[in-house]
Amino acid sequence: MKNSLIIVVMAICFVATSTWAQKSEKMDSISYSLGVLIAQNFKQQGLEEVQSKDVAEGISDVLAGNAKMDVEEANAIFSEHMQKIQMEKHSGNVEAGKKFLEENAKKDGVITLPSGLQYMVMKEGTGPKPKATDKVTTHYHGTLIDGTVFDSSVDRGQPATFPVNGVIAAWVEALQLMPTGSKWKLFCPSELAYGERGAGQQIGPFATLIFEVELISIN
Repeated sequence: MKNSLIIVVMAICFVATSTWAQKSEKMDSISYSLGVLIAQNFKQQGLEEVQSKDVAEGISDVLAGNAKMDVEEANAIFSEHMQKIQMEKHSGNVEAGKKFLEENAKKDGVITLPSGLQYMVMKEGTGPKPKATDKVTTHYHGTLIDGTVFDSSVDRGQPATFPVNGVIAAWVEALQLMPTGSKWKLFCPSELAYGERGAGQQIGPFATLIFEVELISIN
């Protein structure tokens, strides 16, 4: 979403600062081509409908130095709208995740935290709990709610080491609650995982994720 705004700003700057272009007889074609590029980028982001008159007015106002809102406000409005579009587009993932977590919360042994994160203790460790500033070594196995495996250090046969505060929010929260030596099953709402962005080809936007996590050591 921010990339779209950056491209718009770059386009505006290009028109405003390119003296040679302003003097060119092809300025109409250049201006039109910029419009095509901006619109194409918006379409790639999922924005299919805009009021072109208002877009043109916004560009003109910025160039004239009398914009009706600053960049921060414009970015907030645009980001909120794009998030809404993404949620509507991927409403299936949103609803499937919500239903799964509601049913999962009723199962024996599943604990639901105030954040919405759910976990089940598979093996209780006895070691110290890591802090957010620690590095830890873990084995993990990650799946979608339909069972599709998207990442697994277990399958690779190689534990992973990383900072506690360098992973998704669900892990950051869970790891600090886990005694070393524990193995937990985490059920992660999308907002505590990769949210509207998704990750890679297998984790779509608003996907609820499941991890089996074994905390091996604090480094």
